[in-house]
Amino acid sequence: MDQKIKTVLDDAKSKIESAKVVKDLEQIYIEIFGRNGLVTNLTKQIKDIKPQDRASFGQSVNSAKKEIEEYLEKKRSSLIVSRPSTPIDITAPGKKQQIGHLHLVSQAMEEIAGIFKKLGYSLQSYPEVDWDWYAFESLNMPKNHPARDDWETFFIKGDPPAGGKSYLGNLVLTPHTSNGQVREMERVKEPASPKAASRGGPPIRMINIARCYRRQIDVSHTPMFHQFEGLFIDKNVSIADLKGTFDYFTSHFFGPKRVTRLRPHHFRFTEPSFEVDVTCGVCLGKGCRICKSGWLELGGAGMVHPKVLKAGGIDPQKYNGFAFGWGIERTIAMKTELPDIRLLYQNDLRFLEQF
Repeated sequence: MDQKIKTVLDDAKSKIESAKVVKDLEQIYIEIFGRNGLVTNLTKQIKDIKPQDRASFGQSVNSAKKEIEEYLEKKRSSLIVSRPSTPIDITAPGKKQQIGHLHLVSQAMEEIAGIFKKLGYSLQSYPEVDWDWYAFESLNMPKNHPARDDWETFFIKGDPPAGGKSYLGNLVLTPHTSNGQVREMERVKEPASPKAASRGGPPIRMINIARCYRRQIDVSHTPMFHQFEGLFIDKNVSIADLKGTFDYFTSHFFGPKRVTRLRPHHFRFTEPSFEVDVTCGVCLGKGCRICKSGWLELGGAGMVHPKVLKAGGIDPQKYNGFAFGWGIERTIAMKTELPDIRLLYQNDLRFLEQF
């Protein structure tokens, strides 16, 4: 073995032997194999060796390198074995396992469904991709209605409906949960089992919670959002029943000090129609910089239009009722004073872990 190589080998072993703890070996490794390390410098010298001696010199360098690595690993093992064991304090408290929780939107869904369940409403589910007729036509929206514009609704290319049902139109990503209204009436009117057939129609108390899609995005809108739709149909249902339902929901979801009011409005699928407001959670109706007037808009509602009842196969001469549809993200924002609903979908744990 060349004297240079033997000197490096002995020097490297001496450095390794001087290590007292495993951490020392990390620095020694750099001194031997780093950019300017002992073995690295040897490797750089190969090009300067005479051609006839170059192969032999290179083999000797590789042999020394392998021997140093083995010596290094042997020293590492001996230091680990000889390291004094750390005493274990069995009385010390353990580390608590981190447990996740439902997303804020999922929490709100469960809470809303639970509140309406106490009023006798059943939770139903209807398609997120539905026919134009269920989303618009059956809800008394004519073909020239602005909501049916390409810039408002997501239309889907697909095969036309089978079975001669061309009146169903095109497929759409449902812009609201109201498509479930007529489907629920059809479900009750045509029960699937003989046992259910004995009742033969209303009453209906339905709550439908689902994703909806509209071509909008800003601090108070997202292209995909969630709504909950309520439908109550029976004999002699009044606006007082509607107001009482909203007051019950508001006091249980927002708190006992929050109340609602109805403002006349216009919707194609209800008559009369209302915008539902709830008192501001900051000023409780006095007026502040957030609400300006003391009230915040919750959503739309009204008495189901007779044409919608007919579309669902319900006789408007015998039955009436009310319906409402509110955005869950908007409801959350009003409860938690959320400034921008897009925060709900940015997956920022610093925000989500607060709820």
